[in-house]
Amino acid sequence: MHRPLFVLIIALAVFAVASAGLSGKVEPFYTWYCCFAWWPAILATQAAVKLKGGRSTLFDDPRLFATLLPLSLTFWLVFEAFNFRLDNWSYLNLPQALPWRWLGYVLSFSSVLPALTTAADLLEHTGLFAKSRVRPLVRPDGLRPVLLSAGTACLALPLIAPTLFFPLVWGGFVFLLEPWLYKNGGDSLLADLESGRPRRPLLLMTSGLLCGFFWELWNFRAGARWVYDIPLAAGPRIFEMPLLGFLGFPAFALECFCLMSAFFILRRRISVLPPATRRLAWAALILAAAAFDVWVMRGIDLWTVATVAG
Repeated sequence: MHRPLFVLIIALAVFAVASAGLSGKVEPFYTWYCCFAWWPAILATQAAVKLKGGRSTLFDDPRLFATLLPLSLTFWLVFEAFNFRLDNWSYLNLPQALPWRWLGYVLSFSSVLPALTTAADLLEHTGLFAKSRVRPLVRPDGLRPVLLSAGTACLALPLIAPTLFFPLVWGGFVFLLEPWLYKNGGDSLLADLESGRPRRPLLLMTSGLLCGFFWELWNFRAGARWVYDIPLAAGPRIFEMPLLGFLGFPAFALECFCLMSAFFILRRRISVLPPATRRLAWAALILAAAAFDVWVMRGIDLWTVATVAG
């Protein structure tokens, strides 16, 4: 059987079984539903796009897809670390045993970038925004001081006064990283706008909104789930998320893109180092990321998990 077709059939079958298990509150599907929903959805969509002749990151660039998993875990844990101060969300009914709870963190958080990438692959295949054009942005370099200042403010102010400025964290890395990405020849949203081609940022933002809808949908009825405590009025709730909170998902998708682009520049620079120095650089980077991941997951246990299942 053709490999994408096989993946599609298995993924849809797992999703169907998990959804039936959720309805009947059958374990492990009830507690772990977000994982049982997201990974089959990602794999099924990647396979469907490939079968339809589109570009599928999983099948056309599997090494890139695999790289997204550890990046996704660490990138999302950056925002979990911010939440220690913001206290905007908490987790309910997580597994009591630490190994199972941490396995849930890893499986769930490592799906964030693959989900966004999959949504982008799907939307790109549909031709959405293919003919979109805007007036070219003139001299993006001239925006550097403003963007750097805005990025610094967006990441600092939520830590100083989280009740007032908590939404800014969802745009900070875009403003902070874009001038550097543009200057160093990375994948850059500023470069897209300079050429009058807004399709990529539009696809990214739409991907974020699409993923956000399903993140909230599949979280809402799961046994282990997150809930929000937003300090300002943000409209009626759709699932667990206040209406205005959905505006954060497009910005988050842009941030993920900028963080990924920054990593790929770093990887390119490490790749030209002498072999011994290159191995040392990768070892240091991996150890630092692992130490950060462990620290944040321990912090989630202490400060973000509200209840555990018996």
